[in-house]
Amino acid sequence: MRAFTYTRATAPKQAAAGATGAGVKFIAGGTNLLDLMKLDIERPSTLIDINRLKLDRIERTDAGGVRIGALVRNTALAADSRIRSDYAVLSRALLSGASPQLRNKATTAGNLLQRSRCPYFYDTTKPCNKRVPESGCAAIGGFSRNLAVMGVSDACIAQHPSDMAVAMRALDAVIETLGADGNERSIPIADFHTLPGNSPHIETMLKPGELITAVTLPKPLGGRHLYRKVRDRASYAFAIVSVALIEHENGRRIAFGGIGAKPWRVEAAEALNTPRDIAAAAFAGAKTTSQNAFKLPLAERTLAATLAEARAQEHQA
Repeated sequence: MRAFTYTRATAPKQAAAGATGAGVKFIAGGTNLLDLMKLDIERPSTLIDINRLKLDRIERTDAGGVRIGALVRNTALAADSRIRSDYAVLSRALLSGASPQLRNKATTAGNLLQRSRCPYFYDTTKPCNKRVPESGCAAIGGFSRNLAVMGVSDACIAQHPSDMAVAMRALDAVIETLGADGNERSIPIADFHTLPGNSPHIETMLKPGELITAVTLPKPLGGRHLYRKVRDRASYAFAIVSVALIEHENGRRIAFGGIGAKPWRVEAAEALNTPRDIAAAAFAGAKTTSQNAFKLPLAERTLAATLAEARAQEHQA
């Protein structure tokens, strides 16, 4: 691990204002960043500890939704009674991710910002455009079984790893930020994560020094909330395919994980009737390899199973 400067911020504006230089990173739980530093992938010159910013509350909003502080730990968020009753898809997604120990440390903002789990991103002997821009993509033509089939480009086929973000995409969450200049922004989660294009190293809409302060969820939709995750082992594994489903009185919402360069949702597909039709619309333009093409039929079958579970719950109600 390389030498770095460590400071502690006591207020959001202080943290953001101090993060304007090159190589400055915020750290809270550190569940992803510290691993990347140890592997010499992330090389920050300065770490700003934001654990004292008092951004760890879950509060009702005037609009009837919920505001989740950036430092709310994944365990606390999943267990919160308001989340479990009104936004159950989020609670279920959180509990399907990582291990209890990691969930105790991981934060809401950190979960949104976790970086790719592509094996070539972690292997510093191989070219990776996320790690070193314009160096190439070893995953293209390499081992690609777990990688993305939607939103990919000729520069990167890495998948987005978060379960929480998939549920938040289905919920139409909004990310609140504070810039180094003191200005605040509200970024819909649909726009927050970027597709790789020719710049895979740019993964979000955040500007240098911009600090996530909270995530806001709109007024609850009600209905049935399900999250189904297909993975190689029962726990502590990233999704090969996942489905976040909300069925409510005015329709449904569907977001997919494991298949996209970002949490994947195609709203136009949600009004269609059969899993096959929904999948055909949601996965139009898919770009597969010989190793990950199985993800498309697997995602369709996972969606079919999730919809069937929702119907069974409706009949039992």
